[in-house]
Amino acid sequence: MSALPTRLPTRAPTRAELAAAYGGTVPDLVGPGMRVLLCGINPSTYSATVGYHFGRPTNRLWSTLHAAGLTPRRLRPQDTAELLAAGLGITNLVARATNRADELTAAELRSGLAPLTTLATRWRPAWVAVLGLTAYRLASGRPRAAVGPQPDRLGPAGVWLLPNPSGLNASYQPPALTAAFAELRAAAFGPVSGPRRQLVPVAEAAG
Repeated sequence: MSALPTRLPTRAPTRAELAAAYGGTVPDLVGPGMRVLLCGINPSTYSATVGYHFGRPTNRLWSTLHAAGLTPRRLRPQDTAELLAAGLGITNLVARATNRADELTAAELRSGLAPLTTLATRWRPAWVAVLGLTAYRLASGRPRAAVGPQPDRLGPAGVWLLPNPSGLNASYQPPALTAAFAELRAAAFGPVSGPRRQLVPVAEAAG
């Protein structure tokens, strides 16, 4: 399993810390029993500073995962063991941190598919869920790719395209985000009427 971050954010990063984190990375959050590997576009400098994927607790990913039934409660970025216990992991299409995703080049996005395939082959999730329509369209060469399952595979894993949960994505408000993520939940775990139970003990997932 990739090393998990151990730092807990106790304050907002300073401007100098954010600048120093430019180009940094966040370790993949992966482990046995993953059903879904969530794939962001790339880390923000905030995430690279605190050491956690989607590092702002206010990021809409965390509320959406809970609302869609993918996690039993609203998790925080540092709740890595609970995320793994829910059968979810997180990685990025491009490893380097930037201030905005649009700072990445199309070549960087395309080159991210090979290591993502390697990761999926090693850990064998049922689905790799790419969080970002424009990024996936550029990376895959499928300019009309839409939210939902894709014809591509990454190793043994199917590919599911989801909207970017960033608050900058005004095209998708919380109800639409929740509905899109709930469709993935049903495909990966089956339909549920309430919060989905954890799949494995937290202690085991934490490794």
